[in-house]
Amino acid sequence: QVQLVESGGGLVQPGGSLRLSCAASGNIFSINVLGWYRQAPGKQRELVATVTAGGSTNYASSVKGRFTISKNYANDWVYLQMNGLKPEDTAVYYCYARLGLWDDYWGQGTQVTVSS
Repeated sequence: QVQLVESGGGLVQPGGSLRLSCAASGNIFSINVLGWYRQAPGKQRELVATVTAGGSTNYASSVKGRFTISKNYANDWVYLQMNGLKPEDTAVYYCYARLGLWDDYWGQGTQVTVSS
């Protein structure tokens, strides 16, 4: 099992920046993918960005060029640098980890609100 704890959410004006952090603990040596998803009110949870244990990244088209995902070598921290934030980025952001092929874990979520 893996435990995930997010931090770094908050209120920011349009065009601003935030950095989300996620600390992973437990069976971190079995993590294959780390990432971030988000869920806005009334909408389904959607992928934001992922990074594999080998460092390959994947981004939703809506955030490409504005958000950057990174992790440390030990796979126990994953970050999401968000620049050029827009009101439509407002959502609860969830840290995600996949162990093996199908074993998924989620953090408790952190609120990001983009508003003037």
